[in-house]
Amino acid sequence: MSHLGYNRRKYKQEREVMGYKVLALDLDGTLTNSEKVITPRTKAALQEAARRGVCIVLASGRPTVGILPLARELELEKYGGCILSYNGGKIIDCRSGRTLVQYAFPPDLIEPVCTFSRYWNVVPLTYDANGIVTEQADSPYVQEEARINRIPVRQVKDLPAEIRYPIHKLLLTGDPADMPHVEELMQQEFAGKLSIYRSQPFFIETMPLHVEKAASLELLLRGMGLTAKDLMACGDGWNDLPMIRFAGLGVAMGNAQAPVKAAADCLTADNDHDGVGLAVERYILQEGN
Repeated sequence: MSHLGYNRRKYKQEREVMGYKVLALDLDGTLTNSEKVITPRTKAALQEAARRGVCIVLASGRPTVGILPLARELELEKYGGCILSYNGGKIIDCRSGRTLVQYAFPPDLIEPVCTFSRYWNVVPLTYDANGIVTEQADSPYVQEEARINRIPVRQVKDLPAEIRYPIHKLLLTGDPADMPHVEELMQQEFAGKLSIYRSQPFFIETMPLHVEKAASLELLLRGMGLTAKDLMACGDGWNDLPMIRFAGLGVAMGNAQAPVKAAADCLTADNDHDGVGLAVERYILQEGN
């Protein structure tokens, strides 16, 4: 793991704001609507928050390449902001392009995870510099991941043999009816070795141990000279739970999973009705930032 902090003095000089100084946003089911786009009201609220000095962090299980278009749409390279990809496996500073936090998947566990996946009839995938790499490109759930991220899929015969470079996660894809059971079995099989949790009903994230959004956000905040009380976070999925609990203000979307709603400090509208935009207007823009 590598961690390069911000220049704290420069950060504080540039961002003299009151209230929440960092805003962490899940993407799918949170920032974007059902069409995978940012609605105009939400975009306007976020850009105003950024202009006022709030650091926006796009925090997702997506690969970095799948987040970059949204970061560019919000002009985070201009205002300052971060991309937290792979559920916290990597954080980059949009303005400088520097990698601030990075974790690698244990190479010795790639083969066991893929073997486990095949046994339970789920399809593993990972990413290279261009897109998705998998043994079953025609899987509807692999195709959904490609659609979400707008990246191509490359089919290979043997995924573990193909991975000769550092990866940040393996994503397991399969029938939503089967995934809760598979998730439970995986957590037993790889206890103390990997972090394992669902991000969508058909996706199970397998990450280096202790890697999740909240842990990486804590490192990012520490580098800025900030703490959890300076953070507002919005999310909807199981993998957002630690982030929602960690933040000074945890906001659950109207479409969030029940445990996320239960853990949140407050609720907002769903992702098809400007939930993020409304929360930003209420808790950042109207609070004097």
